[in-house]
Amino acid sequence: MRTPALSLLGSLPIAAAALLVGLTGCKPLPPSMPPSQWNAQQARGAAVFEAKCARCHYPTTTKPLHGPGLQALTKVSSMPSGAPPTDDRLADRILHGYGMMPAIPLSDDQLKDLLAYLHTL
Repeated sequence: MRTPALSLLGSLPIAAAALLVGLTGCKPLPPSMPPSQWNAQQARGAAVFEAKCARCHYPTTTKPLHGPGLQALTKVSSMPSGAPPTDDRLADRILHGYGMMPAIPLSDDQLKDLLAYLHTL
């Protein structure tokens, strides 16, 4: 009869192999555009992000703050909610909130600038 400690040790190589297979199948996210390459609209959008979004979201990592990190948000097939990240859907989430995220009041120009910035992430 095997002891529980030996059973656990025997399953570690299997778990490690599964983790390795899972990690090697992951593709890295594309890097964010450097600020030196932003156009004027994207730069204004970065200022809107800093004023309205940065207290809850990291822009250049997927690490969560109070909300999810936004790196490559517009380049992935789905947002954390599972929905595709279209500009219309992002605008709706920003203006009307979703789940724990409050609605963020923005002018039309601020919203357009912010969406342009989100495409640089």
